[in-house]
Amino acid sequence: MLWSRAAVALSLLIPFAGPPAPAVAAPAPVCAAPAPSTTQPGYLVADPDCNLDGTPFIALPGARVHTGITAGAAYRIEVPDAWNGSLVVYAHGYRGTGTTVYVDDPTLRAHYVARGYAWAASSYATNGYDVGQGVRDSVALIDVFRRVAGVRARSVIMSGASMGGHVTAVAIEEHPRSFAAAMPYCGVLGDTALYDYFLDANVTAAALTGVDIEFPLEPDAGYQQRWREQVGRIAPALGLPSGSTPAGRTWSAVVERRSGGDRPGFDSAFTYWNSAPSLPPLADLPFLFGLYPGLQGGTARIAPGNVAGNRQTFYRSTDRKWPTVEEWRLNRDVLRVRRTATADPGLSGVPRVDGRPPVPVLSLHDIGDLFVPFSMEQAYAARAARNGRAGLFVSRAIRGVGHCDFTTAELAEGFDDLTTWLRTGHRPAGDAVLDRRAVAGPAFGCRFTRGTHRGFVAPPCPAR
Repeated sequence: MLWSRAAVALSLLIPFAGPPAPAVAAPAPVCAAPAPSTTQPGYLVADPDCNLDGTPFIALPGARVHTGITAGAAYRIEVPDAWNGSLVVYAHGYRGTGTTVYVDDPTLRAHYVARGYAWAASSYATNGYDVGQGVRDSVALIDVFRRVAGVRARSVIMSGASMGGHVTAVAIEEHPRSFAAAMPYCGVLGDTALYDYFLDANVTAAALTGVDIEFPLEPDAGYQQRWREQVGRIAPALGLPSGSTPAGRTWSAVVERRSGGDRPGFDSAFTYWNSAPSLPPLADLPFLFGLYPGLQGGTARIAPGNVAGNRQTFYRSTDRKWPTVEEWRLNRDVLRVRRTATADPGLSGVPRVDGRPPVPVLSLHDIGDLFVPFSMEQAYAARAARNGRAGLFVSRAIRGVGHCDFTTAELAEGFDDLTTWLRTGHRPAGDAVLDRRAVAGPAFGCRFTRGTHRGFVAPPCPAR
């Protein structure tokens, strides 16, 4: 069932004779309690008219908003008074495994409205790594927009961050006629390759420190604690957070190559992420160790089997032509894991990204991101090239260490360049993410970085 409410931002001042009326405080917003989902038993849907901090969601000046809940997902829509006829559908990222869903605003909300673009966003009906549900609910917004705004968008741009980048990449391939362009950022553009990376980081750490580990396809109740104890032996042997031991330095080099290759600022990124706590319930572990796929049997809590594998992976810690003795030893000792499931060709499990963009795609990624690593950009670029679609993909490297660590200027410039590409047909500039020498160059990431990113340490960019 679809329901909606429209609110219009008012700024009229009506002059009149006589003394001014006393000021009256605006009533505090009253948020409705989360409503039981009509499609997902056990789920609640938060009030789309309220932000998480209890403040009301209201239109920006010169715009009007629509909110509602449809098919178990909350939505927000904002339409500028000077609307240019185009709509941006925004897909949010991973929000854990809780059972309350909520919708929020895209980072570029004000920029969209200022440029005349309407936008729409969904909570999705579920949480977890449910990309398929994100695709269904995001695509449904196109029709919701038509129904509540009373007009069909002339063109639609798909955009999303992190898991929302995965949603974006799948949506444009599954619904090629629905979208005119796409802008994923910090996105999981390599589908299950993300879980291979999580596996790589953990099994190589164990092998380099001589700690025997396992990969249970059906973890028992005590496995999480056994893993916690094993990491308690691995982490000190690596000299974390900086990797100060010989094993730690080798592991840093392995992780660098599995996450995108030799590149500026990696040492600061490595220390940053190994100083960060992992996700609950393993927030007492260094970040990457709480992401070991073996903790969920490699299913990401949604796939029909283990999607992570390394049977054919040869780990390198150097860029020499021939492997070193130490590299041969690492590959001899590392735990090998066989995948039992693959990326899904539809919207089940972990949906596959084919790398066949039907429309222009411009993406941004932090080169120091070790959660959703820069290698995701390279995976998509390689797939697009193999499919003859390299000309439809532009990737931009940003010199940051965080996940989705972008300045508004970086995102706004990317969006404006994408829409100019769409309007003129002139492909904008990007970075050569598949050129190993370019990536390793001291100025890599400088071209499209705008502003300073806290924690990123590298030689300064050349003066513009």
